[in-house]
Amino acid sequence: MAEYTPVGDILVLSICIVFGILIRVSFITQTRGFRIFCVMLGMVAIAACSNAVAHVLVNAHTAPYGVITALRVLHFSALFSNLFLFICYYMATLHIEPRRRRGYLIAGAVGLGGLVGYMAVCSMLGAGHFKNAVDPMQAYMQLFTAGYLYFLFIFVVMSWHYRGRIFRQVTMGVLASCGIAFVLLLMQSRHAQSSYTTASFLFPAAALLYLVHTNPYDIELGTVNAAAFDEYVKYNRRRGHELLIMSLLLSEFDNTEKKYPAEIRDQIRHFATAYFRGAVLFQVSNGRMLLTMKLRQNPDYEETMRKSLEAFSGAYAVYGLDHKIVILSTLDVSDDADQLNYIELIRYVESKMRLDTVRRVPHSDIEDYRTHCRIIDELADIAARSDPDDERVLVYCQPVLNLRTGRYDTAEALMRLKLDKLGILPPGRFIPLAEENRCVTALTMIILAKTCAEIRRLLDDGYELKRISVNFSMIDLREPDFSEHVSEIIKRSGIPSGKVAIELTESQNERDFMLVKERIGELHDSGIKFYLDDFGTGYSNFDRIMELPFDIIKFDRSLVLASAEDAEKRTMVSYLAQMFSEAHYSVLYEGVETDDDQRRCTEMCAKYLQGYKFSAPVPIDRLRDFFAKTAAV
Repeated sequence: MAEYTPVGDILVLSICIVFGILIRVSFITQTRGFRIFCVMLGMVAIAACSNAVAHVLVNAHTAPYGVITALRVLHFSALFSNLFLFICYYMATLHIEPRRRRGYLIAGAVGLGGLVGYMAVCSMLGAGHFKNAVDPMQAYMQLFTAGYLYFLFIFVVMSWHYRGRIFRQVTMGVLASCGIAFVLLLMQSRHAQSSYTTASFLFPAAALLYLVHTNPYDIELGTVNAAAFDEYVKYNRRRGHELLIMSLLLSEFDNTEKKYPAEIRDQIRHFATAYFRGAVLFQVSNGRMLLTMKLRQNPDYEETMRKSLEAFSGAYAVYGLDHKIVILSTLDVSDDADQLNYIELIRYVESKMRLDTVRRVPHSDIEDYRTHCRIIDELADIAARSDPDDERVLVYCQPVLNLRTGRYDTAEALMRLKLDKLGILPPGRFIPLAEENRCVTALTMIILAKTCAEIRRLLDDGYELKRISVNFSMIDLREPDFSEHVSEIIKRSGIPSGKVAIELTESQNERDFMLVKERIGELHDSGIKFYLDDFGTGYSNFDRIMELPFDIIKFDRSLVLASAEDAEKRTMVSYLAQMFSEAHYSVLYEGVETDDDQRRCTEMCAKYLQGYKFSAPVPIDRLRDFFAKTAAV
């Protein structure tokens, strides 16, 4: 007689409850496949309960035979319904066409109905497979094993036929769990056991829960998500395994929810498995994938990489998707390899690349990235401290020549950073990073405070000074307390508001235009002057410019150069300058570098000139070399 202990079914029921709790408190996408999976889990729980109760009643020798048989049929039905749902689940995952899906559904339904009906009729009547059976439970297990083989065959056929639609590792994982479950059924049948029948059905369910719903695998692309990438790199680095990382950015799909066409998914799966041994594919954003492999498993990786890039070029010729490919070896990372953020390093390298190019990351790029990170850290620290005396933030000034007086009496304040081991950094090196990381406003306010403090010293020492201008960005203006903060800094320094000017670039949209108008309105009456910076570099709307009460229009160096090209361009620039002058704006030409530049600009209604002809930007305390003292001193 087949032996049975309820321990197996009780354990299965407990695991089902634990799975249910974990599903309840986790954030699993509620797809159709996931809902089928939940029903499958419920069927396993029903099978465990009905089987345990049936054996309790058998041992009690009091329950009618019909009740026990009904419980047996329920157990049998629940388990084979689980296998039928498994087929439905897999069809949903594979996106099988309706016509072919119907064939698999019919095969599964026929198997389910035939097996359950045969078992119900024969067990109740003692006919067929159960006729003259010495051990009904043994006959039951034999029928059960035959049914399991039937559904396993359907699953294998489906997996083979649609093997290109799902990542191979996922398929192998599920098939392996089904195979182990079948081996368990055979072993318990051989040893006249029936305690672990229901448990065998928990193996495929556990595989699906891990591989599909909680594991980072994307079952169609075969990718693992970004959360697993860092740990994968650290794990291999700790064990001395050097890695090759190939990053693919598909610009069309990045920062969107756009789905990959089926042919693109097929190509991605192909590249993930066809060239490198033991490669793992990570998807860190919708349009960015990282293919990683161990160098020791791929000693010929250079040649293999060359072949894969040639194959990719062929695919690009067909699909024409804009891309960037970055290739990185951890061999090139000498220090702090475990702390290095490889994804951010790749993004940094990509920022310097053109579309549809490949870059092998040299050691110099990695060192540049480390410098990049250090600058960001320093900017964050400066912003957090917001110390107006921060010695890392320097003010340089470029003096401006007043053509009416022939003297230098104004200047433009320019930002510099002074960092240990990096020296003095120009604005182009750190301003974009400060804007991206929301640190720029703190820097601007420090520059304003230091400029105001130097103006105070110049005035106290008797120097003639009309004003010094400070550059502000739209990010600064978007701060709700911008005007109050600017006014407070100027007031605290004890200088007249008119000694400070604010330089703004052309607004790019309606929202920015209205914001500029509002900020000028808040501060203009206090005496602060406003410059329109870089005129000629944007798409200027003259109606809007005239609507804003700027005091000075700064013509960009590009207009200075254009005026030297031919008479027509010079006439046009001259006409623009004359128009502003007649509208009571002062015109300042920046980027004046030669005597010829100075002569032309002077003839084109210039009131102020600025550029390297007169001086490069100098530390603000050196303005004393340019400004004159008042006659009274």
